[in-house]
Amino acid sequence: MTDPRHRLLLVSSSTVHGHGYLDHVAEALSAFLAGVKTVTFVPYALADRDGYAAKARERFGKLGLELVSVHETPDPRTAIRGAEAVFVGGGNTFRLLKLLQDEGLLGPIRDRAAMGMPYVGSSAGTNVAAPSIRTTNDMPIVQTANLLALGLVPYQINPHYLDPDPASTHKGETREERLLQYLEESPVPVVGLREAAYLLVQNGSTKLLGEKGARVFRRGAAPFEAATGTDPEPLLA
Repeated sequence: MTDPRHRLLLVSSSTVHGHGYLDHVAEALSAFLAGVKTVTFVPYALADRDGYAAKARERFGKLGLELVSVHETPDPRTAIRGAEAVFVGGGNTFRLLKLLQDEGLLGPIRDRAAMGMPYVGSSAGTNVAAPSIRTTNDMPIVQTANLLALGLVPYQINPHYLDPDPASTHKGETREERLLQYLEESPVPVVGLREAAYLLVQNGSTKLLGEKGARVFRRGAAPFEAATGTDPEPLLA
């Protein structure tokens, strides 16, 4: 069960077809961050942190929010401990986790989330909200200390989930097959979060929202659908 103190907005993707950066969740972000004046940004999933911070600052500025990037601060841990809200952006999940480990930010983010601080994750930032990054789609371009992540939710998440294409001639494994292989090695269930979908966690409950639903994977059961507007957590038990 998700910690009732947690307030999380976990987005599958920062950009979807026909929309600009975070445009498809702009209303959800505005509502979720009501009362917040400054968002603390973690840009570690991309190499160009200055450019990434500028892009995020412009987007959140349109929502009337100031954005401070941890890489611009003298002490990232102090920045997180004093944050009103945190946004962890997308990119490569292994690079993101390595830098969170190297900078000692996993504990401070967990601590602040346990105090009710709003946490927004997108793509890789959503991956690291799970117990581990074992269900990321990304290449391990750097070596992490281990695969353990924040554990803000009790299940794994697979952002950008793609359904098998029956017309495809590609003979490699589908996303579904890869997640079933993961379940051969781990009992922790998975939410396959489709593009334009997101999870809203607050007051001890979870809602699956956005334009599309999710595919749920649980050991010992066939994969099944979670419709938008529903709480997927009972399906994961």
